[in-house]
Amino acid sequence: MLLSYEAFLANLAGLRGRVASACAAAGRDPASVTILPVTKTHPVEAALHAVRAGLPAVGENRVQEALPKIEAARSAGVRWELIGHLQSNKAKLAVRAFDRIQSVDSPKLLDHLDRTAAEDGRVLRVLLQVNAGADPAKSGASVDETARLLDHAAAKAHLRVEGFMTIAPLSDDPAVARRTFAALRETRDRLASPSLPLRELSMGMTGDLAEAIAEGSTMIRVGTALFGSRPA
Repeated sequence: MLLSYEAFLANLAGLRGRVASACAAAGRDPASVTILPVTKTHPVEAALHAVRAGLPAVGENRVQEALPKIEAARSAGVRWELIGHLQSNKAKLAVRAFDRIQSVDSPKLLDHLDRTAAEDGRVLRVLLQVNAGADPAKSGASVDETARLLDHAAAKAHLRVEGFMTIAPLSDDPAVARRTFAALRETRDRLASPSLPLRELSMGMTGDLAEAIAEGSTMIRVGTALFGSRPA
């Protein structure tokens, strides 16, 4: 059952407080960290709560789940970001539904996305997903593969690479997440250039946002802290 708009606003205020505290500890401006509400398994009204509250975009994990929500909210001005693993056979649907795709992790997927974006006469915004924690349970290019993947992406006329995304391994030790986020930031710092600044670092979720912010995250992807536990 979806929580009320008033309850959502209370959760958002609490989350902003956590972001502000993490930014203060890291010597950062809270305005440098964007909150991306994740509406996976929640109804379209969750996305409408977010846009009503002034949040710039929402994130979805699965293309097929997102499509009816995107259609239902078409008149509301919601911007949609795909943050879950994307199979090549769903690339065409994803290009036409999402404003940005954060989970681009292979040359083959880049080729599919660029081809469809070219057919549609648009430039698609993307983030490259990096498995910065070397977690076998996570998708993403390895740190060692990232430079080659970035070169492949940068050569695509209909893609604009805006940065990187990662997911930390599941662990009770906050140091594991912090090492993962530091590895992504260091990778970005090494590969960025004036022509390709790679400003976006999408890293950190409800449980590890403080570690992500400490290591330079520009976007945290949050579902539970805003909407409560996911429906069964």
